[in-house]
Amino acid sequence: MSKRLEGRVAVITGAGSGIGAATAKRLASEGAHVVCVDTNDATGNAIATEVGGIFVNADVTNAAQVENMYKVAFDKYGRIDIAFNNAGISPPDDDSILTTGIDAWERVLRVNTTSVFLCCKAVIPYMQKAKKGSIINTASFVATMGAATSQIAYTASKGGVLSMSRELGVQFGREGIRVNALSPGPVNTPLLQELFAKDKERAARRLVHIPMGRFAEPTEIAAAVAFLASDDSSFITAANFLVDGGISGAYVTPLDI
Repeated sequence: MSKRLEGRVAVITGAGSGIGAATAKRLASEGAHVVCVDTNDATGNAIATEVGGIFVNADVTNAAQVENMYKVAFDKYGRIDIAFNNAGISPPDDDSILTTGIDAWERVLRVNTTSVFLCCKAVIPYMQKAKKGSIINTASFVATMGAATSQIAYTASKGGVLSMSRELGVQFGREGIRVNALSPGPVNTPLLQELFAKDKERAARRLVHIPMGRFAEPTEIAAAVAFLASDDSSFITAANFLVDGGISGAYVTPLDI
């Protein structure tokens, strides 16, 4: 494994499982000091211990806790080079606009979009002082495409993340701060497994649209984060970085052989 991130400090939200956990391991393997943020003490601590980093329990919808997690990171390591704002939810009560209640709508927007606003707002001043930094915000391919089998709040929340990332990338580009939206396709995580285990038809309807014929693995998304965090992506900002197995480029997909 290359050491593109040797000595750099990365703060990862939602680090206790799925994409966040895979990314913590990948960035650490490339030499980064990793600050693992999660609301689950057990899983968050386990990942932090595994990668030789530190764990911070923080609710990313709480401005004071978000500010504190970056303070803890800076006080420990003296710098913050990478912010991977990854925490998110996709609850079962988020469905068609005709059936999704306002409580589900507001909960999903708060966790998926407001948290990214708070994280960016808190970390950018650290990066301004250093005159460099990479922020990667987890959006989704659904921010680019529409689905008849809808999760309306999730789709809207990720559209907000994409637009916010683009604007921040433009605003802070001349200060050496890069901001990109990472837009995965469906990923084989516990969140997706739980969702599709309850609705096999929904899973089948999605899988048929993936040209590669499978869901992504968390390690594949983590590899994209590592690229965006590194100097290999030094001229990429305000971008929608799609890692979707070709979904967004497909009209029809291949027949199974």
